[in-house]
This record gives sequence, structure tokens and C-alpha cells, in this order.
Amino acid sequence: MADEVNPDELEIADELIAERRSEQPGETPEDMTAWQRPITAAIDVINYRAGQLISSLLVPLIAVVVYEVFARNSFSILSNAGMGEFARSLGLGPTLWVYDTSRMLAGVLFMAAAGYGLMRGVHIRADFLYRNWSSKTQATVDAILYLLFFIPAMIFFTVVSAQFWWLAFSTGETMQIDSAWGPLLWPARTAMPVGGFLLLLQGIPEIFRAFHKMGKERERIFVIALPIYLIGLTWLVLAIFAPDLVPGGEWFTNIMSARPNISKPTIGLIMLGAMLFVIFIGFPIAFTLIFLAFVFGIWGANFKLTTLLMTLNTNSTMLNDQLMAVPLFVLMGIVMEQAGLMERLFGSIQMIMSRVRGALYIAVLVVSTIFAAATGIVGASVTILGIMAGATMSRSGYNVQLAAGTITAGGTLGILIPPSIMLIVMGPVLEVSVLDLFRAAFIPGALLASLYLLYTLGRCWLNPDLGPILAEEDQPVTSNNYGAEVVLICLGVLAVCRVFGWALGGSFSGLFPFAGLIATLAAIWLAYLAYKKLTILRIVAAIVVGGQILLSVSALLAGSMSGTATVLTVAWLFFITVAGYLILPIYRSDAKENFYFSDLWDEFFQGLMPPTILISFALGSILLGLATPAEAAAMGAFGAILLSIGYRKFTFKGFGECLIKALEITVLIMFLVAASNFFGAEFSNLGTPKMLTDGLLALDMSPYMVLILIMALVFLLGWPLEWVPIVLIVVPILLPTIIALDLPGFESKYDLLVWFGILVAVNLQTAWLSPPVALSAYFLKGVVPNWDLRDIYLGMMQFMLVQLLGLILLFTFPQLVLWLPKVMGG
Repeated sequence: MADEVNPDELEIADELIAERRSEQPGETPEDMTAWQRPITAAIDVINYRAGQLISSLLVPLIAVVVYEVFARNSFSILSNAGMGEFARSLGLGPTLWVYDTSRMLAGVLFMAAAGYGLMRGVHIRADFLYRNWSSKTQATVDAILYLLFFIPAMIFFTVVSAQFWWLAFSTGETMQIDSAWGPLLWPARTAMPVGGFLLLLQGIPEIFRAFHKMGKERERIFVIALPIYLIGLTWLVLAIFAPDLVPGGEWFTNIMSARPNISKPTIGLIMLGAMLFVIFIGFPIAFTLIFLAFVFGIWGANFKLTTLLMTLNTNSTMLNDQLMAVPLFVLMGIVMEQAGLMERLFGSIQMIMSRVRGALYIAVLVVSTIFAAATGIVGASVTILGIMAGATMSRSGYNVQLAAGTITAGGTLGILIPPSIMLIVMGPVLEVSVLDLFRAAFIPGALLASLYLLYTLGRCWLNPDLGPILAEEDQPVTSNNYGAEVVLICLGVLAVCRVFGWALGGSFSGLFPFAGLIATLAAIWLAYLAYKKLTILRIVAAIVVGGQILLSVSALLAGSMSGTATVLTVAWLFFITVAGYLILPIYRSDAKENFYFSDLWDEFFQGLMPPTILISFALGSILLGLATPAEAAAMGAFGAILLSIGYRKFTFKGFGECLIKALEITVLIMFLVAASNFFGAEFSNLGTPKMLTDGLLALDMSPYMVLILIMALVFLLGWPLEWVPIVLIVVPILLPTIIALDLPGFESKYDLLVWFGILVAVNLQTAWLSPPVALSAYFLKGVVPNWDLRDIYLGMMQFMLVQLLGLILLFTFPQLVLWLPKVMGG
């Protein structure tokens, strides 16, 4: 019998953190060399305390953004109602200082905590080859690359960023280009040299850990060579920054200034090859990019231009208002995960669908779709779904392959469905609005979830043994008219959603202040009364069904709709008529004895409503353009905290852990964003992307065939690499080719890039289900150990084919992606 898995011991904060350390900060192996232990422990503790302090900045970041949203929207509502002076007297209205303050706080978060991230082991590496080596070989390669790559690169980074900070401090430089407030820049820029120094400092314990892991015999060789290395490193740093102080300094400066005999684009190709080689060796990707950008930037251009690109790109990443949403959405998802909201929802849906074949498949896919809208963290989604559903599916006789495929496929929806962290990162890379990417991803996300559902239910219909109906003793007690229960609940939810949509669309804005909010609350209250009282239910049901039939018939008689709208209206009219027929029993004289709402609906709403309302407000405000992604993320994180308090799951210790986990994922993503921006700027400056684009376009192939080749490349790279390096490194290299493609049917290059971004996102989601590298399988195996890994792989591959079908549909019909952004964008 396999050991029972304790979910509390699982690290599921993010799928990308593959080498997270289990030991406590300051804890060192007893057999580590004596003089290395206290140094390792001291530096670890310094960075640990720095991480704790920096993670607390998430609290003021949320506070200032929430204040801005509340003050601005309250002022707008009151002003529209003719109460502008009253709003001003309360101090409401848009602020000048929140936008810049929030950007600086978000930038400090990832930059100053980079050393903490390395201490915790969250800087990712592509360990496709690395994982197959012996521990001694891994340690030896790590030590060599830390000494040759990491230490010099971090010294360069720290010194140059310190000079950049001093320039801002000494001149009193302010934000002038994109700021109405114009605050001083040097307080935020302090994070660059401080973060660089802490990261450099943390490299020392990493080298010592590699020494310990490689064994005493090899360690002795490295220790003997250390004095020579330190002398050479000191000379190199002085030769670059103070050439007059060391012998050979001027000679080295002349070498750096000499122009190479080969072309710049060729240097870029060598740079690209070196990057792929070192990444596949297994060294952390961000540090590889920084070092190679320095070396090849100096070789292909000059030292001054290279350092300028480094500082400007790091500074722009720190102050990017779109990327500010990353830590906030991550925190929102982690807090919701810790509050345990999804387990309650899963149990209730399982009971509601208990009389349907494949009920657990439906429950998994519904919960995974909702959870995807709360967090884009695949590792957390797959693990939680496995914990909730794995044992139940096995006990209920469900097919292991189909069950494993449903869980892993549902878990990957978080990559695509907004608020996807990947789309937030991809927006600046493609230079398109994150808002448009969110809108564009909505229909593809729903399409994939629907394809999963159709596939699982279709398989269960063809072979009932794959998802048998739950045993009668496990089914809930319901009324004799359970169909009427389901229909009435659906109608109530749809009616509330309709009113909520009207409110977001501004249909009530001209009546009185907060009319939309009050109308939505009134609809919820009326639905609740109807749910509790049969008499009111009869009246409300008649109004809803009769009103919908009347509206549908009137729309058809008007004859002004398009063909698609007419078909949808007829389908809706048919559904509402059938619903009306099913709820007729509530009007019978013996309705009180034969009809009532089962207790399971109470559990369902208690699990469904809080996260759904939170997600609806956060995503609805983004999709409708009422709030920026960063503002919606802050409101979502604030709402998740309130939900955690409401469910009595909130503790200060637990919240501190959430802040730390959110900081780790933020450092992982954002530091790599900064490093890849620096690398990409150097690569672009060398002119290699243009050369590659010209070469691809010169091939005797149609533009669509070139695009198919690019999609195939992204799919293959998705096996050994995570989405972060693909989006940040590979996509920018391919982007000039995409822009140059003359694809018909697109109104602008902007539409083409939005479509391409969604294709890449779905493509990478498909790669998550591609054995043998897909981490989803290992997360699921960790929580359901009695499932064979071969069965998990076979299940994943079924859904990979379903997902490829979805990708083909999006490729063939671009309007599935572009329709919603155009409609919502006017």
C-alpha cells in the first residue's frame, strides 16, 4: 500500500520552482568544511531576513492601489450624480502619487529580493540534461559556472547599477517621461545595487554548497585554485572600471574597444548558441543571460553601450505598470488556495452531479476552470485537484487514464484563462495591451474547457464503465423533482449574472449613486428569498421564464439580428421553454411535499459564491476596461484576504507565509524578465533577429507554413523548457518574423500579434501535457502515488490531442481570438 501523502508537506506554490530547498535558512550540513559553515549560515540568514522584510512591501502595495481604485471610482459615481463638490470635500478623486508609488514598490519587491530567491533556490534552470548527471558532476559544473559566470556578472551588475543609482541621487533625477507626479528616482533605484550586492553575496554559499556536494577530493582542487581565481577576478574588475590602477588595464581597454572581424549578426548567432548550450547544461537561466549579454555586448558593440542597455532595461522592468500585476495576482491565488475554498466547491458539485455518468470529471473541470481564474499556478492547480479527486475517483471505479488526463488538463487551464501570469508577462514582450490579451484568451479558454468536458462525457457515454454513476448510498437526498431544482438554480444564477452584466455595462449609472451595485445586491437578495420561500419562488420563476420568452420572441420578430445571433436566440428560446416545462411541478397543490431545495445547494453556494464574486469583479473590471490589470489584481488580493478572514482561515503566520511564497514566484518571474530584456536588447542591437527574419522569409514557403514551423518549434521547446524562458527569450527572437509575415485577413499588425500571443499560450499549454518532461505528471503522481506513471502519461496524451484540436481551431478561425477584444474595445 502506498504511503498516504500529507498535503501540508507539499511545495505547490509554483510549478517552476524545481530546486526549492527544504532546509531552514542558516542550516548547513554537519560535514561541510568547518570554515565554510559559519559564512554560509550568516549569508543565508541575512538574505532570509531581507526577504521577510521585502515581502511585507506587498501590504502597502495593495493598500495604495486599493485606495486609488476606491477614491477614483467613488468620485466618478458621485460626480455623475451631481455630487462632485461633496466628493472633493471627502478627499476623493484620482491621485497623482499612487501610480508612481505602486510601480516603485513593485520594482523593489523583485529586485531587492533576488538574493533571497537564490537562497531559497527559486531561480529556475532547464535541467533537461542536468538532472541525468551524478550529484558530483552537477556540483562540479555548478561550481565552475558560478565562479566563471555568476560572480563576474553580479560584480558588473552591482557596480554599474550603483553608478546608475549615484547618477540619479547626485542630480536629483525625477520621473518625467510618464509621470504627472515626478517623484525622485533614487529611492527606488537603491534596490538595484542593494539587490545586486545581496545576490552576489549569496553566490558564496552556493559555491560552498557545490564544494560540499562534489566531495572532499574535488573540493581540495577548487580551494587551492581560489587565491589565483580571486587575484584574476580582482584584476578583471579593476581593468574594466579603473584601468589606470592595474598593469595591463589600458591594454585590456583597447581589446574591449577593438572591433571584431566578423559581422554583428554572426556574433549574435554565436551568442544564441552559447545561451542554448549553457542553459541546457543546467545553470540558472537569469544569470546565464546577464553574463552572456555582458560578454557579447562588449564584443559586438562596446562596454558603455552594454552597461547603458543593462541599466535602462532593468529600470524599465522595475517601473513597468503592467508587470506590477504579477505579484498581486500570485498573492490572490495563494491566499485563495490557503483558504481551502476549492475543496468545498468540489464536494458540492460532485454531489449535485452524482446521478450523471462522469460526475467527478465534471466536478474536476468546473473547479479547475474557476480555480484557473483565481490563479495561473499550474503546480498548485494540479496538486489540489489530485488531492481532492484522485482518491475519490479510484474508490468510485473511474478509469485511471481518463481521470489523470482530466486532472492534468484542467490544471493547465491556469496558463491561459485570465488572469494568466503568462499573458501579463507576454503583453510587454509583444508590445500589446495585457487587457486585449485577457479579452482574447477568454473564448479560447472556454473552448478548451468545453472540449475537455465534451471528450470526457462522450467517452463515458460510449463506455459507462469509464465514469460510473456514484453508488446509491453515496448520492444525496433530494426532492422528487430534482430536475426542477437544477433548472431553478441555473435560472437564478443566470438572472443574477444578467443584472450584474447590466451593472458593469453602466445600464443603471444614470439613476443614482452606486445604482449598479445596489441593483446587483437586490437581485441576489431576491434570488435568495425565492430560494428560501416557495411562494416568492413561483412568482420570480414566472417572471424570469416569461420575461425571457417575451424578449426572445420580440427579438426574433424584429428581424434585425445577424444569422448567428438568430440561431443563438432560437437556442436560448428552446432552452427557456424546456426549463419552464420542468419547473411546472412547483405550481402544483402538493408542491410543498414533493418539491424542496436539497441541503446540498447550501453547501454549493457557500463554496461557489465567494470565489466567483471575487473573480467576477476582478476579471469583469479588467475585461470591461474599468480597471487596469494591476488595479484589479490589487482588489483581487484584497478580496482574497477578506474571504480568508470570513472563512476563519486567516492567521498572521499563515499570511506571512503567503507573502513569502508570492515573493518567491515574483522574484523567479520578474528577475528573469529583467535579465531577458537585457539579453534581448543586446541581441537585437547586434541585428541577428533581422538576419533570421530575412532568412526565413527567403524560404520558398507560404506565410502560413512559416507560422506552422514556428508553432512546431515552440511546441518542441515546451518539452524541456518552462514557459518563462520561451516567452521571454524565444518569442522576442521570433517576433520580427511574425511581424514581417504577410498574413491575409488581419486588419492590423496589432491584431496579428494578439492572435499570435494566444496561439503561443495554447501551444505552451499543450506542451504541459507532453511526456516525458511535463511536470504535471509528477505533481499528480506525488499526491496520488498508487496511480502508475504510465497511465498518467497515457491520460495526458489523450488531452494533448484534444488541445491540439483546439489549437487548430484557433489557427483556422482567428476570430475566435479577435472577436471579443473588438467587441469590448468598441
